[in-house]
Amino acid sequence: MQTTGKDIGGGAGSDGQFKTKLGVIAATLGSAVGLGSIWRFPAEAQQNGGGAFLLIYLACVVVLGIPVMLAEMSLGRAGGADAVGSYRNLAPKSRWWLAGALGVVSSYLIISFYMVVAGWTLQYLWDSITGALYSGTAGESMTAMEHTFHDRMEHYICSDIDPLISTGFMILLNIGVLVMGVQKGIERMSNILMPLLFALLLIFCIYAMTLPGAAQGLEFFFKPDFSKITWGVAANALGQTFFSLSLGIGILITYASYYPKSTKLVSTSVTVSLLTTLVAVMMGIIIFPTVFSFNLDLSSLRGTTLVFVTLPEVFAQMPGAQWWSILFFTLLLVAALTSTISISEVSILFVQKRFKRSRLAATLIMMCPLFVISSICSLSFGSLDGIRLFGLNIFNFLDTFTNNWVLPVCALCTVVFAGWFMPHDALRNQITNGGSISTRLYPAIRFFIRWVAPVLILLILAGSI
Repeated sequence: MQTTGKDIGGGAGSDGQFKTKLGVIAATLGSAVGLGSIWRFPAEAQQNGGGAFLLIYLACVVVLGIPVMLAEMSLGRAGGADAVGSYRNLAPKSRWWLAGALGVVSSYLIISFYMVVAGWTLQYLWDSITGALYSGTAGESMTAMEHTFHDRMEHYICSDIDPLISTGFMILLNIGVLVMGVQKGIERMSNILMPLLFALLLIFCIYAMTLPGAAQGLEFFFKPDFSKITWGVAANALGQTFFSLSLGIGILITYASYYPKSTKLVSTSVTVSLLTTLVAVMMGIIIFPTVFSFNLDLSSLRGTTLVFVTLPEVFAQMPGAQWWSILFFTLLLVAALTSTISISEVSILFVQKRFKRSRLAATLIMMCPLFVISSICSLSFGSLDGIRLFGLNIFNFLDTFTNNWVLPVCALCTVVFAGWFMPHDALRNQITNGGSISTRLYPAIRFFIRWVAPVLILLILAGSI
């Protein structure tokens, strides 16, 4: 039976909807704010020119991020099902469900390597608590300490056993939350962890801005060098926008199916986008002033180095280094957990709806294979490092392929479908809550979804080729 735009609803059952407005914002924000904003964003900003990257990223959030997010939310609440089912409910005689299927597949590809990074955060938190992270660094110079932390990170990632154990624990932790369902699991966890995340970020921001030389780091991050703006930088900023906001992988379609009828999609999408961007900017404020303050070589810092090498090195110079390290990696673990939970929910709801499985069965069906798949991703830095796909190991290939290609393509499908192929007036009914909310912005929103977002995504994809 076709669902029209007036059929605004959420998932079935008493635990199939978020219970409160705070729960809607916290859970959706938790799906967006994660390792993408805290671990990946500073590395992308550092490698793509600092302020130049930030400028394009902010433009992508406003011009592309919010419209795509609003399109996904509208599609999910109107469809009232999983990522595949929502397309089928809204266009039952078409093949648009394949776009939803691509989102489910991409979410599973992402979670397969995302669990590995989440495992790293768990290991570093444990090493911070036990003090093992700083053993043997007492009295070392900054240069010697940088080599120590770098070698420790390389040894840990490239080993086989310890990362596998950490990844396994993260998968078990996710299963424990996911089997409890929407309200008791996802919503309750998000209501607790998201305020904690912002509190910890604020503490680190205040400290970073009081460091000597912090102004130089802030200048690198906020002052754009326009000569560094290229198609490649634009493509990376677009990919980071989709990754940070959890666009293109069915998360927001899935979560929107849990939204109550009263949820205002425009204000929710704007709030989540701005808060997610705020987290990314706060991480830049934390990272770059500390790097410049301690005279670290920015050109030598790459990817995971910024979080797993540079910050422990900085903490070692601070009074109470162990406590600072515990606080930060607690923050990182919170971000990792909110991300992995939301990404996993996409495929779990799909199995529940498509194959009529219980919550427990669907969770186990989708999560248990990760013990094997994520292990392969983890071992791609160790004993499986010789396996290369287009010159990249398995982990890096999945990261690059999903973020720079699959996510933009999925997002393109979403805005084209929402703007052109959803049932008549469905988009308007979702944005206005069935006409109960008057918004003068609807013509502009529809224009951005139908024309601006698809054209810009295609241009940036073509330029990156």
